[in-house]
Parts: sequence; C-alpha cells; structure tokens
Amino acid sequence: MTHPRRNPVGGHIPVAGGLAATGIPYARAIGAEAVQVFTANPRGWATPPGNPAQDAEFRAACADAGIPAYVHAPYLINPGSHDQVTAERSVVSLRHSLRRARAIGALGVVVHTGSATGGRERATALAQVRRLLLPLLDELTHDDDPWLLLEPTAGQGASLCSLMDDLGPYVDALDRHPRLGVCLDTCHAFAAGHDLAAPDGVDTLLRALERAAGPGRLRLVHANDSKDVSGARKDRHVNIGAGHIGDEPFRALLAHPVTEGVPFILETPGGRDGHAADALRLKALRGSAVPA
Repeated sequence: MTHPRRNPVGGHIPVAGGLAATGIPYARAIGAEAVQVFTANPRGWATPPGNPAQDAEFRAACADAGIPAYVHAPYLINPGSHDQVTAERSVVSLRHSLRRARAIGALGVVVHTGSATGGRERATALAQVRRLLLPLLDELTHDDDPWLLLEPTAGQGASLCSLMDDLGPYVDALDRHPRLGVCLDTCHAFAAGHDLAAPDGVDTLLRALERAAGPGRLRLVHANDSKDVSGARKDRHVNIGAGHIGDEPFRALLAHPVTEGVPFILETPGGRDGHAADALRLKALRGSAVPA
C-alpha cells in the first residue's frame, strides 16, 4: 500500500464498526494510497467522542503504510447560514471534526463552503464566515493539527463558493490563514461551469484556482466524474470515465504542476468494487500522464 510521491490515489472509506476494524480492510481491498473518512454522522449534528483504541490503530496503520488520511466534515455545516442555530451548530460540528482529525492523524478536514441563506447579501454571509471560522483556524497551533480544506460546491442555490473566482473573497475573509487550503471536487467544478473536458479546460481551472486562493493551497482532489453536463449545477457523481468529464481530463489533472503531490480521493458509486475499479483506472491514467 505504498504510493508514488506524485499523486496518491484512494477513496472515501466506510468506518461503521470501527475506524480501523472496518476502514483499514476496505482501504486495502481497493488498493488505497490515501483515505478519507467521516468521524460523525454526515447528515447530523452529533459529535461522538470516538474510540481511542480504534483511533490509535487507524493512525498507526496509516502511518505504517504511508497513507495520508483526511476527514470530511458533516454536510449540514453552513457558516453562512442566516439561521443562528445552524450557524452555532456549524462551529461546534467543525471544531469536533478538526479535533477528531488530529486524534487520528489526518492531514486535513474538508468542509463545504456553504451558502448565503435567507436572501442575505454575500458580503453579510462572508462576514459571518469570518467571525465563525477564523477563531477555529487560530486554534490550529500544533504541528500535527490538520489543515481546514474549503470545498467549493456545484453552484446550487445561493452558494458562497462554486466557481474558482469565488475562492478569492472567501480566502480573503479568513485572512489567507496559513492552515487554510482547498479541496477541489472535479464534479462540483464541472457542474459549476468549469468545463474540464474542453481544450485546456484543466489548465484554465487550476490556474484560476491558484490566482484566487494562492499557490500551494490545493491540498486534496475529490476525483468524481459527472452524470450531468458542465454548468448544470447538479452534484451527481459517476464512475471515472463514465460521465461527461471522461478520462482525459483526469490524466491532465494527474500531470499538471499545480497538483504535484496532491492526493486524489474517489467519492464515486458502486461501493468497494466501484472504488477498486476507479482506483485502478486513475492509477493507469497516472502512469500514462506526461507532466506538463
């Protein structure tokens, strides 16, 4: 389960039954070189304490195999929400994910960038994002603390961040904090209007990301093909090569200098078999990619 330095390929793994007891065998079965997990119910507000023995075993197994691990924060988190209960719960939930990530040795916590609900102005929502998230970032003072990785969405509703240009104001609102990074979801970007399948579409996307967020901020890629056309604003994942993005953009992503050393995590359908097949496909594309 070792990996080349260029781009470790892995997947989001199930952990019901135990981070190590369930997650590690699944990771081995799909040939994962990187993993992502939930440490809480992704569709709830509960903040479970975790199992110290499972945490230690998971952390040790990942370290022994050289597998970088990441945590995906719950989907309900929205620091731009007009509902103050949601906003307050978002802080508690995200702090929990960050602390659990540190406990299991994860390198980053992925969080969706949220939306300006209730008809509020984007500037008002971003001011609230600053007030809520900057203190959490300032708590990341240890060398083994994770990065907070902002994941732009597919552009549904009043999304605060879907196109790469949206990252600029969002990152600025958080003072371009040194522990702040970006997780690029290929399906989200495609759905939001970045046509990765167009000539130079991948280069255009990645250059826009770096202009907006700054160099070195891209820390993770969620590798997902799209069931819908570019600009549809629909977040519907399909297996690699089976959607409107196709194989070639993934080959280009795996060769681009902006993605050097960045892990690719699959969130595609089909369970273990689907993940295993997609991981093999990405590894083959990686093997044939010519660095730009």
